[in-house]
This record gives sequence, structure tokens and C-alpha cells, in this order.
Amino acid sequence: MNILPDPQEEAHRIVRGAAQQDLTFRLLGGAAISLHSPSASHRALARSYPDLDFVLREKRGDRAETFLTGLGYSPDKPFNLYNGQHRLLFHDPELDRQVDVFVAEFRMCHSIPLGNRLELEPITLPLAELLLTKLQIIQMNEKDVRDVCALLLDHPLGDQDAETLNGRRIGSLCADDWGLWRTVGLSLEKVQEVSQGLDIGEELQRKIGGQLTSLRQALEAAPKSTRWKMRARVGDRVPWYELPEEVRRG
Repeated sequence: MNILPDPQEEAHRIVRGAAQQDLTFRLLGGAAISLHSPSASHRALARSYPDLDFVLREKRGDRAETFLTGLGYSPDKPFNLYNGQHRLLFHDPELDRQVDVFVAEFRMCHSIPLGNRLELEPITLPLAELLLTKLQIIQMNEKDVRDVCALLLDHPLGDQDAETLNGRRIGSLCADDWGLWRTVGLSLEKVQEVSQGLDIGEELQRKIGGQLTSLRQALEAAPKSTRWKMRARVGDRVPWYELPEEVRRG
């Protein structure tokens, strides 16, 4: 079967095909958010999804490369040779699509622990992790902000998963990692600022603002770990994030 032009259909094909090979792929990024959030199609939030991003649970990058090559993708051999323990890249020149696979963990500006959380959703990461993979970006662009706004508009903040933003999970992860907490706080400010310039109307603006306030409260309320407190003493004097290689990010 040829690579499908529709990104959502192609994501389903990859996840289900991987399961048949005993590989656990889960979609993240804007394409994953669009599967959960109807607001992603709002005229002020809509965007294209030229690339697909996945997390692979198993530490089997070799099997993942064989699998995706069999689906019609070309591996980026130099990149994969150097980074294959943590990240793999593949390309479809015909559709100009890139597939980015994080191996066994998500690690960009910050690491987001996943553990058994990949079992909570059949196709994508859970909503809490989808949100955090956007908020952990130290240099958010407008596409990232629009993705975050879509999530905030369509999902309440609560203490569980399913179609709910698990504030307890978000607060817990940030309360154990001062660097993640710091970046997420800055990202919430960025979302607040940029979203005010989006043409979505006052009612949706208020809803986003309320969700951002609730998220800030969840971050502040979560009991901080000893590790968090020790790193907080250093503060911004030492860089608290990484700047990963961005081959391309759509």
C-alpha cells in the first residue's frame, strides 16, 4: 500500500501496522492534536501538517527502521547512524513528508517521562503529554501556540485522562523538574500573549485565559520534589533546557 497523502489516515496506518509487528508507535505533534481537537480546524487555528512525529515505546530502532522502510519511507542514514538510540528520521520525497521517531522516550528541550502512559490512547500520546510536548519548547512558534489553543478549547482540565487534560499529571511532572517547570511557565505566558492576537472572538479568548490560569494554579499547587528545590536555588543563572537539532519542524 502506498503512503497516504492524508496525515491522519497515514498516522493510523503506521500505528496499526506497527502493532502487527509488535512495535508500539504513538503519534504526537499537531497531527495528533487535530485528532482530538475539533477547534484545530477553526479558521484562526487551522494549519497544515506536513510531517508526522511518533514515539516508539520499544528500544528497537533497528526494527522500526525496517518497518518504516517497508511502508515506503527512506531512512536518513547519516542522522539515524548518529542519533538512532534516541531518534530516527525518515522521508517521503514524493509527498515531501518527514517522519520523526523518538525511541523509547521523548527528549527535545526537556525529557517527558512516558512509562506505561503510551497504553492510555490507541493512536496518540495522552492529552497531558501532548500538551507538555508543546509547552516544553523553549522557542514556541505560532503553530505551536495554535495547537495549544486547540487543546485548551476542547478539553477541560481535571485529574484524569481520556478526553481531559490531566492537570495532576502535568503538575507532578513539572514539580519534579525545575527546568521543565520553568519552561512550561514561560510557554504559558507566550500562549497568553500570542492567543490574544488570534481572531477567535472574545468568548474563546476568555476560555483560553481561564484554562491558562488553571494550569498555572496546577503548577504552583503540586508539591515540589527535593530535586526541584535544589535546582530552583540555581535558577536562570545556568541554562535549564537543551536546544535539540531541528531538522525540520512543521
